[in-house]
Amino acid sequence: MVFTFDNHFNKWFMPFRALKYLLPLSFYSTAWIAFTQFGWLTWIPMIYAWLVIPLVELLLKPDTRNLSAAEQDLARHNPWYDWMLYLVVPIQYGTLFFFLYSIAAVSDDGWTLAGRICTMGMLCGTFGINVGHELGHRVNRIERYLAQGLLATSLYMHFYIEHNKGHHKHVATPDDPSSARYNEPLYLFWPRTLVFSYLSAWNIAVQECRKNKKAVWGLHNDMVRAHLLQIGLITLIVLVFGQIA
Repeated sequence: MVFTFDNHFNKWFMPFRALKYLLPLSFYSTAWIAFTQFGWLTWIPMIYAWLVIPLVELLLKPDTRNLSAAEQDLARHNPWYDWMLYLVVPIQYGTLFFFLYSIAAVSDDGWTLAGRICTMGMLCGTFGINVGHELGHRVNRIERYLAQGLLATSLYMHFYIEHNKGHHKHVATPDDPSSARYNEPLYLFWPRTLVFSYLSAWNIAVQECRKNKKAVWGLHNDMVRAHLLQIGLITLIVLVFGQIA
């Protein structure tokens, strides 16, 4: 009876527990400030990310408890976690287009312009790439399309190809551009992984076309499609928001 009661209680309580994972979306509210205000106020998202949150983490005691087996099973089948990921996609694109709209008005204000660009860049990294990474691991085709859509906001769609078909195969070996070498400094690893991950994605896409006896420079090539989509996005931006954006 106790076990049954606990299960019912956990099933009812789990959605509320999941809500704490909406807290990262607070970055978007700070971005609203950056895109509507001027001067130092446009740097509030950066202050929030690099000063406020680290200070709060230093002051708060971490929770080291793990979920029980029953709680893990409930969480695994809880759709709230998936819907929170899906929610990022329209918010990310809405924020991107609002950012582009806001740029034209401050093109001659370097301090404000830099603050807004850094803010959007942070959102593309934290949400565009990280959430895109998570959805890119899913088997559902729609979720994978959402992943590629998020990666497109960073013009980083090749990550989907290289990460899933290259990194997972060669992880922590010399053949993996996404794995740092032993004792490799960060600022040597960073440019190396950017360049060679991109080249690896091309190699994977070309080899798949040859394996399937398809044209290398046709639409069957994942990298060709990714670049066409990204070029289309940039073209749309220029047509709608102008060359400054």
